[in-house]
Amino acid sequence: MRVLVVEDARSLAAVLAEGLRDAGMAVDVAHDGLDAAAKLDATSYGVVLLDRDLPGIHGDTLCHMVTERADRPMVLMLTAAGSPDDRVRGLTLGADDYLAKPFHFPELVLRVRALYRRRPVARPRVLRAAGIELDPLHRTVTRDGRRIDLSAKEFAVLEALLRAAPGHLSAEDLLDQVWDEHTDPFTNTVAVTIGRLRRKLGAPPAIATSPRVGYRLAP
Repeated sequence: MRVLVVEDARSLAAVLAEGLRDAGMAVDVAHDGLDAAAKLDATSYGVVLLDRDLPGIHGDTLCHMVTERADRPMVLMLTAAGSPDDRVRGLTLGADDYLAKPFHFPELVLRVRALYRRRPVARPRVLRAAGIELDPLHRTVTRDGRRIDLSAKEFAVLEALLRAAPGHLSAEDLLDQVWDEHTDPFTNTVAVTIGRLRRKLGAPPAIATSPRVGYRLAP
């Protein structure tokens, strides 16, 4: 899941980004409405965490711009204005959820995941291939009935490969879907994560590599 945090308070934005990354999400950050609009034009996001009082383009205007997009992400407004009237105003603008500051971080994570599941995209509940079953809702993985414990990044890489099956995903594709804009594009983190996944999934090998093409689940 790729998330855009739009928050002009840099310390809060950093805390949000770190916490969401720890929860297994790829997170980009914008500190004003103009930067957020540019990132939204360049990248497909599942969820946007949006502060209302933004410089450049006000959060209300940005929310309206987001909800007009054909491939729009889900919007969770984060704001210090927490009165019932403020919540109604935010939802009227097209936000999908509204959370007043200060908030409980585990609740924020649950709301982001719930919004991502609510996106108007047909998504099978359980993904299956090569004897692997991955449940995105309950975040469980089994292979031939054996429970497999994965890190957040390993889970996200496996989910991306399952959704792409039987096609390939290049290292660049996986960096874009699972990591975020701060990841060095020349890093070997994808290969390292794939190696750990292969070991945990066991035999027969579940992930095939095609030189100069990428990775795919073995038939």
